[in-house]
Amino acid sequence: MKNKVLIHLCVPELSVDFDVFIPVSELIWRVEKLLLKSVSDLCNIPINPNLEYVLMNKDTTRIYKSNEQVIDTDIRNGTEVLLLSKGI
Repeated sequence: MKNKVLIHLCVPELSVDFDVFIPVSELIWRVEKLLLKSVSDLCNIPINPNLEYVLMNKDTTRIYKSNEQVIDTDIRNGTEVLLLSKGI
């Protein structure tokens, strides 16, 4: 595995999806922050960073733990990942 993987990110709350490279050596919580910032910038929609978000595998419905490294998960090239907020 190289240092990045290409994922298909779906953000149901905003009805948008993107293909994004993420680093495999990062922790999930840092990837969440990176993705939130990227989605906010690309959509020109402010996203509340104070809400808690989770990444979930669309096919297996696995919710990734914040302290896991991407390389230790089942996230690989082409994985479809949902970015969901816990709060309302």
